[in-house]
Amino acid sequence: MAAAAAPAVAHGQASDRARSARRIVLTNSDGGRAVTVTSGDDIEVRLTGNRANGLTYSWSRPTSSEPTVLERVSGGTTPSGSATAVFHAEHGGTATITAQRRCHADRGHYCPLVVTPWKAKVKVEVK
Repeated sequence: MAAAAAPAVAHGQASDRARSARRIVLTNSDGGRAVTVTSGDDIEVRLTGNRANGLTYSWSRPTSSEPTVLERVSGGTTPSGSATAVFHAEHGGTATITAQRRCHADRGHYCPLVVTPWKAKVKVEVK
């Protein structure tokens, strides 16, 4: 799978707890995946859009179903259809990160009437 764990960057005199935080990266291929993280960890979502034959398939900015459990701290979209977001695991519980991919057609082109959902279930355990 495309998910990877990397240590989070600690700033200044961070505590042992902050130094042990991880960053989990989820991509297009991780749709439908379930992950377990620890409070303090970050989950980065990188969804890649695509463009071909006058059609751009664009992702919406990922959102959390439970912001008190999994808070989005940054996120955005690009003109090429990609979307990113970083979520911080705040409290114990379960949240689902979701995004949708839609087609946008250039003049003279037509999109299929399909919306593609993406989601990942995240369980946050308290340290």
